[in-house]
Amino acid sequence: MPYVASIGTYLPCWGTARHRVPGDDEDAITLAVEAGRAALESGGAVERVVLVSRDLPLLESSNAAVLLAGLGLDSELEVDERLGGAPAATDALSSARPRTLIIGVDLEPAGAAALLTAERGLQVRTAARVARSLPVRIRTQAGIQDYGDPRLLHERGLIASLEAAWLDTPAAVAGVDHERALELCLPDPPRLPTTGASASIFAVAGLAETGKTGPLVAVEQAILSGITVSNGIAETHRREPASRAVPESRTTPGTEIPISLAAYERAFEAKVRWEAGTFAGSDELDFPPRFRVARDGSLAMDYQLVPLPRTGSVYTEVTVHVPVPGLRTPYSLVIVELDGVGVRALAKVTGVEPGTVDIGDRGRMALRRVAVRSGVPDYGYAFVPDGAAA
Repeated sequence: MPYVASIGTYLPCWGTARHRVPGDDEDAITLAVEAGRAALESGGAVERVVLVSRDLPLLESSNAAVLLAGLGLDSELEVDERLGGAPAATDALSSARPRTLIIGVDLEPAGAAALLTAERGLQVRTAARVARSLPVRIRTQAGIQDYGDPRLLHERGLIASLEAAWLDTPAAVAGVDHERALELCLPDPPRLPTTGASASIFAVAGLAETGKTGPLVAVEQAILSGITVSNGIAETHRREPASRAVPESRTTPGTEIPISLAAYERAFEAKVRWEAGTFAGSDELDFPPRFRVARDGSLAMDYQLVPLPRTGSVYTEVTVHVPVPGLRTPYSLVIVELDGVGVRALAKVTGVEPGTVDIGDRGRMALRRVAVRSGVPDYGYAFVPDGAAA
């Protein structure tokens, strides 16, 4: 019987209050990292990570390395990547053992939510599972095709699965819009910003914050998974800035910079884990890490990686309007003076309109997709001003 100790949520700042969209430097993994780090703010050990989404950027390989690096977790942890929606995330929770970090991510509408299980906290237990086939919406090489109509999906999908589950009136329903949830739930169900994998965890967060208990039902077409939320307390940490319109930008056609997988591999750990290099007996940090030439002319290569602070102040800034193939312009760059280590880092600004960051502004470093080179997502860190998260 799982217990939820803490919950973290994340919404991109772009879009509307009811429909968020990811920024051009965000994807399912960066959203997952934001939600996961929010859930881990309460502390607590992690022994396993479950990532649920229908929008994973790498399907041939694995997204585990970037996910664990961005979360600051050990690279030896087990990562279970599951392709699914709200029922799949609910199933992951109902069968989770303690110290499991479960993350659900969606891109349409965009949002991510994560929770950490433990030996105590908000108690949940399995209530129902119904597996029925009604494939009204499918994905093919030609894209997404919808063969159904809302009435068919509602009556032969959602309603029929609810009747088969023999559940009491739900306290929350994940996987449908809020107007449909109002028809099916007890009064005042939590309003959920997504309808996919993250919706189930957003629903748990809403129930935890209001102190409500009862059945939580997750649906996707005709598939249903239900849990019962009982007594207990789970801390919630929300990273949900106010929504704003996507700023105008332009993309310039042309030859983009190709990827060098050798360079990608060499820089991966320091860049994605946000670490600097240091040599034994030295108090100086090198960022990015690099070899040194000793006084005797020998090449010193035995540096160690140490974590860098993720907060700092803008030392200087510039906004670029010159078109660059593969990049949306305009965009802002800053040199950030990281707190307490004497290191300055060059980073792109994210989460605010270009040209709105000033010298001295405070902020944090957040994992973002800095580019897609030859089809490979390339990750690094961008600067999020404090005002963007207000």
